[in-house]
Amino acid sequence: MPRITHYKSPCPESVNSQILQLVVDNLTDISAVGLGPSNLLYNVYQYAVGYEVHLYLEALNGDKGTEVELLVATAEDDPERVTGFLLYLPVQGDWEACSVAYMAVREGYRRQGVARVMIGEMVTRYPHAELTCSVGKVPYFEAQGFEVIGARETQVLMSTRHYRSNGLRGFIDTTPIYRSLEVQQIHTYLLQKNGKRAMLDAEKQRDRHLDQTTRHVEEFVRQRLTLH
Repeated sequence: MPRITHYKSPCPESVNSQILQLVVDNLTDISAVGLGPSNLLYNVYQYAVGYEVHLYLEALNGDKGTEVELLVATAEDDPERVTGFLLYLPVQGDWEACSVAYMAVREGYRRQGVARVMIGEMVTRYPHAELTCSVGKVPYFEAQGFEVIGARETQVLMSTRHYRSNGLRGFIDTTPIYRSLEVQQIHTYLLQKNGKRAMLDAEKQRDRHLDQTTRHVEEFVRQRLTLH
């Protein structure tokens, strides 16, 4: 069984760096965009989503006005090795509710109950938990006690109850990241390396992927809610 540590204040830098590496390594699963490594924009999203998580980890100090909690799983035989993390946001005005922001498990430690233990720990603290996931992950989260309650763009919205909490959800505005100098520099480098046509094709491929995924999610949720 993994060791689980609960953080409501900043965690050690060694833990932060391993979490951010997990984000980079698991971008396709963590990001709502869901781009694969074959898309030339993959590196842009690797940086941007990594920086998003960095901002939430910083918010553990309470200075950003967003309440954040973090669960970190470490290996039983190596307490310094992070095997997974679950970052979630308590819902303001509803002490029972929280919303999952990011979760990942290190390759080599999957299918060993790491995510299940972290989710169980979170639900013990906040029994009304909500999350979004891809259609392919729905059966897993159903087995953890979640049910489909709606769609949110490219993701299925799930909850441990059959309704959403009415409380306020505090999110950090991450849109400025995508207009930052760093993202522009990565994009410029990719443009110089691959050429304008290839980058335009990558953008079209991304947009097509998002449209198709959104339609698929809407149809999946419609069928699910009709059946139930």
